[in-house]
Amino acid sequence: MKISATIITLNEERNIARCIDSLVHVADEILVMDSGSTDRTKEICMEKGVTFFHQPWLGYAQQKNCLNQKASFDMILSIDADEEVSPELQAELISIKQNSSKGVFALNRLTNYCGTWVYHSGWYPDRKVRLFPKEIKWEGDLVHETLSMPSGIQVVILKSHLYHYSYYSHEQHRKRADHYSSLTAMKYVQAGKVVYVGQPVLSACIRFFSMYILKRGFLDGKQGFHIARISAASNYFKYKEVQRLKRENN
Repeated sequence: MKISATIITLNEERNIARCIDSLVHVADEILVMDSGSTDRTKEICMEKGVTFFHQPWLGYAQQKNCLNQKASFDMILSIDADEEVSPELQAELISIKQNSSKGVFALNRLTNYCGTWVYHSGWYPDRKVRLFPKEIKWEGDLVHETLSMPSGIQVVILKSHLYHYSYYSHEQHRKRADHYSSLTAMKYVQAGKVVYVGQPVLSACIRFFSMYILKRGFLDGKQGFHIARISAASNYFKYKEVQRLKRENN
């Protein structure tokens, strides 16, 4: 069995070399599709000898489907540029190849946040289906993409970690969270979602309590606090943005 590793990129010079290096012994080909990087992403990919494509942004699901169609082999290993296949996970994937174990496999993603590995806060285990047959497609909206899998299909969960280097600073986290909140707010408005007067504050409080207390974010130290704080602020912004957009449309 052979595997095609696929990665979509935009300005990933800080991460892409580490990602590609972790795939060399696992994948039979590595494909990268870039949507307009202005940094050294393309240069690094060329140095690493991967197959590189340029494609203007289509949306997460469409971009990934477009790249998967260019794969030469029947099994897709879909990896984000800020992820790294751990040595232990590499060994598991090689074993799957050797046994020709075609199927759908989920990976346990362990996130590094501002230099700290996060084991709580609702971020672990962050299981993601990433190894699957080529015929399975991505679907999604402005914000999220998921695999459209046939009903009844069994997902095998691998034991080892897929490392995820999420954010290098709290400011980077805040900007990304606000970006997703804006996209989600647009989706809510399009769907006609009703937002009550006190909902921004209430949702922020619930989010902080859930992540920091119920999901034991306090065990992640100061970074657990910042994860909960930024997530709560993002929730507040999301609902305030819905209210703003609705006022503008009235």
